[in-house]
Amino acid sequence: MKTFALRATGVALAAAGALVVGAAFAQGEGVKLVTGATDAAVVQELRDSFRGAGIAQLDRIDQSELQKLCTQYAVKPMPAKLAERLQKAELANVKTPADGKYLGDWKEGEKVAQNGRGMQFTDKADTVNGGNCYACHQLTKSEISFGNIGPSLYNYGKLRGDSPEVLKYTWAKVYDSHSYMACSNMPRFGAAGILTEQQLKDVMALLLDPASPVNQ
Repeated sequence: MKTFALRATGVALAAAGALVVGAAFAQGEGVKLVTGATDAAVVQELRDSFRGAGIAQLDRIDQSELQKLCTQYAVKPMPAKLAERLQKAELANVKTPADGKYLGDWKEGEKVAQNGRGMQFTDKADTVNGGNCYACHQLTKSEISFGNIGPSLYNYGKLRGDSPEVLKYTWAKVYDSHSYMACSNMPRFGAAGILTEQQLKDVMALLLDPASPVNQ
């Protein structure tokens, strides 16, 4: 299996990260160093070095305009006005629950949070994805295996309540994290089609239901 040493640019890392969830390496042997002097050249080398397989196709390397801008400002602050414009555009595209109900079943939400499966080339198009929330966040006291890339969400609802404003903010943050932080590393669970609307509701309940272990 071919492996690669990547030039440390935002786009190279972002493109590689997009493929972690499912793209397959092209067949070959040895190590190939990325030699491209520009982001576009690096992306092309990555594209040439992978092959699509199953549901994981090479379009996962493609970046949206927002992602391209985040790459551009990966090692320097993004201008505040630009970040605000991008966030407003993302927020405008957030789809709220069709029935107006934001909360589902926290027990099902816990299953989503614990499940890290999905979007791999061996999966089918109808495979139910997980959220893998514990990879980046603490949520409950009982689960001791959690990451700290993101903030602790323990007592999320207990500290914030469940006002209409909190419901709308939390939904938007989970649906499309870029709506409140332009270059957030958090997956866009709704906007990217990772989780279904019902799964999003269940995760919302995990965060906000007073009976949820998150709020004990």
